[in-house]
Amino acid sequence: MTTTVVKKKGPAAVAPAPTVAEHVRNYWDRVRGGDIGSLPAVLGLVVLCTVFSVMRPTFLTAGNFANLFTQGAAVTLIAMGLVFVLLLGEIDLSAGFASGVCAAILANIATVLGQPWYVAVVAAIATGVLIGTFLGFLVSKIGIPSFVVTLAAFLGFQGVVLLLIDQGSNIAIRDDVLLAIANRNLPPLVGWLLVAIAVGGYALVQLNRYRTRSARGLLTDPMPVVLARIGGLALILGVAVYILNLERSRNVLVTSLKGVPIVVPIIAVLLIFWTFVLQRTSYGRHVYAVGGNKEAARRAGINVDRIRISVFVICSAMAAVGGIVAASRGNSVDPNTGGSNVLLYAVGAAVIGGTSLFGGKGRVLDAVLGGAVVAVIDNGMGLLGYSAGTKFVVTGVVLLLAASVDALSRRRAVATGTR
Repeated sequence: MTTTVVKKKGPAAVAPAPTVAEHVRNYWDRVRGGDIGSLPAVLGLVVLCTVFSVMRPTFLTAGNFANLFTQGAAVTLIAMGLVFVLLLGEIDLSAGFASGVCAAILANIATVLGQPWYVAVVAAIATGVLIGTFLGFLVSKIGIPSFVVTLAAFLGFQGVVLLLIDQGSNIAIRDDVLLAIANRNLPPLVGWLLVAIAVGGYALVQLNRYRTRSARGLLTDPMPVVLARIGGLALILGVAVYILNLERSRNVLVTSLKGVPIVVPIIAVLLIFWTFVLQRTSYGRHVYAVGGNKEAARRAGINVDRIRISVFVICSAMAAVGGIVAASRGNSVDPNTGGSNVLLYAVGAAVIGGTSLFGGKGRVLDAVLGGAVVAVIDNGMGLLGYSAGTKFVVTGVVLLLAASVDALSRRRAVATGTR
């Protein structure tokens, strides 16, 4: 007769947290191994801001600081959607003019038909969803390469915009709510309240993650590093809101101009939402899996076609949001809405921020950082009096450098066995 001894389970062994020095050393090892993330974009942003501030002191004024947010908002929003497509190693060349089509729908419903702003906004976003579904279906179900599909859409949507606004005229935006999106500011007190909510929410998430991982015996970041992240976010947001709350009007007796632009919390909410979707949901894990290895993802039971269609839907829906912001900032919709350099800047923003053109690597935050780099280049060189041609050349060089860094980091990761 055998006796079975049942051992009572004790608490999980707690993995010792690394010291700050070990954490820094581990991060440097990852960078040397090719995992550089958004580091080039952050360093580039610091260098660009420093150079433009020295060469043109007006770059650092409160008024110009606010202009950076409104100038880069539409491109950043479109780039956020493009991140999802790029994560699969695909491309959407139609995102710029798709935003123009959605903006034209918005203008027609709000101005020509006289419908409320929320009806126009819903119709514009629904149009983006339909466009994305159509493009995704052609790519995933019919098997046409995304480059060909979206290039055809790029050409076709230019014609659709012209048809929607009567062959080259423009439609004014008169609704106060729509105009406020890119042209109005929050009261200063509301700006500080949003900072408190953002920092408090981020602190809660970070501390809860630290506590949960520690309780389960998982490796976690040192507490000083966690607190430094929280403090860094509080400092950045605090300084930004302080500057934006300064009076920017040249004639205070006529009008007051201060506060955080309304478009900023819109971008922030969408950044938080899409970051949560990518990093905290099974859908997000499936997107990364398909982008990393499509065949392996299919064998693991992931519906690859559904994922491929969905990223185009998200991309076109975000293009619609970008089109709404562009229409608000321009106070109208014309044949150039979504055209010109919008697509190039949006793709450039995503890649400059750190999203890989090869798929499988990227974050929504990359679009925001890359959008900031593009906005700083455009704004700073404009203040220095450089021509549009020079701006294009410099932005192209920066994009080429970002793509080169991405390619070299991938080679380094393969060589070191980290990928």
